[in-house]
Amino acid sequence: QVQLVESGGGLVQPGGSLRLSCAASGFTVDYYAIGWFLQAPGKEREGVSCISSSDGSTYYADSVKGRFTISRDNAKNTVYLQMNSQKPEDTAVYYCAAGRPRYSSWYLQVGHYDYWGQGTQVTVSS
Repeated sequence: QVQLVESGGGLVQPGGSLRLSCAASGFTVDYYAIGWFLQAPGKEREGVSCISSSDGSTYYADSVKGRFTISRDNAKNTVYLQMNSQKPEDTAVYYCAAGRPRYSSWYLQVGHYDYWGQGTQVTVSS
């Protein structure tokens, strides 16, 4: 049974950092592409970052490039999202997901992921 569990969310001040974790079970994290997505209140879910299954290539939305870093620990079967220099507009529920997007241009698209975690709230506020 494929399961993804996010953790690490919370309240952080602008300019601060958080690290989100996505613990996987029922599969190994290098078998699927693992993506991080956010959903702000009243908005569509959107892609933030992804790490590919094939060679571990990483992809980022323009809004987080240079601030967020995705990484994978195969021994712990966990994918991380390190979020630095956080902004109030980063406030959202963050989800991790597993899937097999066929093309690299699909990696940050919600519709190409099959398995989702329950989400973790991140609030950036002073």
